[in-house]
Amino acid sequence: MKKKRNRSRPALPLQERLKQLAFRAREKAEALPPGRERDRLMTAAVSTESAAAIERWLTSRELESPK
Repeated sequence: MKKKRNRSRPALPLQERLKQLAFRAREKAEALPPGRERDRLMTAAVSTESAAAIERWLTSRELESPK
């Protein structure tokens, strides 16, 4: 007998989760002194914000190019 897959949905939509991830990464980066870890967190925040913008663009009705 096969196991049933867990098909629970995330509590928050993708946009909201991406926004929270970027916010937390930026918050942690600001608390750190300049260095490799801070740069990594800032890069993660920017990447997450870019992913949110791309997701917003892809799910828009008109699919206009980003400004």
